[in-house]
Amino acid sequence: MRKIVFTVTATLLIGVASTALAMHQSNSISAKEQILDDQFQQLSRNTKWQQKEKIHLQFNAYHPQGMTRIGDLYYMSSVEIIEKPVKYDQPRDGYDRTPGKGVGHLFVFNKEGKLLKDIQLGEGMIYHPGGIAFDGKYIWVPVAEYRPNSHSIIYKVNYETMKVEEAFRVNDHIGGMVHDAQSGKLIGVSWGSRKFYEWDEKGQQMRVKVNSSHFIDYQDCEGVGQGKMVCGGISELPNPATEYTKPYELGGLALIDMKKLNTIHEVPFMEFSPQGHVMTRNPVFLENAGDELRLYAVPDDDDAYLLVYETTNLNYKK
Repeated sequence: MRKIVFTVTATLLIGVASTALAMHQSNSISAKEQILDDQFQQLSRNTKWQQKEKIHLQFNAYHPQGMTRIGDLYYMSSVEIIEKPVKYDQPRDGYDRTPGKGVGHLFVFNKEGKLLKDIQLGEGMIYHPGGIAFDGKYIWVPVAEYRPNSHSIIYKVNYETMKVEEAFRVNDHIGGMVHDAQSGKLIGVSWGSRKFYEWDEKGQQMRVKVNSSHFIDYQDCEGVGQGKMVCGGISELPNPATEYTKPYELGGLALIDMKKLNTIHEVPFMEFSPQGHVMTRNPVFLENAGDELRLYAVPDDDDAYLLVYETTNLNYKK
């Protein structure tokens, strides 16, 4: 059963949310958004990133997945793993691993890292939230089984009332979603982002397309205007040069055309977290910061930080 936990009063939340909506609508048509994709295409291996903020999250973040900001509040999905899935020696009933056990969360916190509310999402074996999307009224959260080729429930959360509704279901693991403000359609990515899905807001599937890029697996995506989205993610690569058992995390960012569902520009990201994870491991989003770009990320689990980075050498000319 879905359980919703509120830690602030409804009156306060509605007031904050109304202000946030006005800010979000204003930002959606701002000049900053209009040039973000141009700035992104200037990113390269030589781009320099500098840490600007390190905000300690004053709650157990578990295993963060997706994040967006509305006004001064941050919304972050996360999976609390109670029993980790275990791979089978041979596939069973079309699955490569056990379902495991867990709890899906949608956290809301402020710029000081204080938890304001915790909404629990999912049912039974479906407990793994993915990357989230905001369309101006609803926060869209896919929650899936923690294994590929499985099942998902797509929820929409009214951010003014925090009422949770089941929007539709998908017979696949959906690991992230984006709302296309131009078309009103929803874009989703499968396990490892090997497939793109496109639906209308009622869940009618419009298209499925194989992802032609194999550089990284997208973990979290965010619409950036003009029919484009930015996705962050990783590829876990073997590390044969050492006896270190953990794989090397190759981080990266990609700018994607949501109409064609192809990659416009992609670059590696080479900054690492306090726990040694690449910055684009899970929740990430970008925004314009004048002549530079600003990146927000929560790459670590449990005792985590919201880390904010800015480029220092784009030299973008208006």
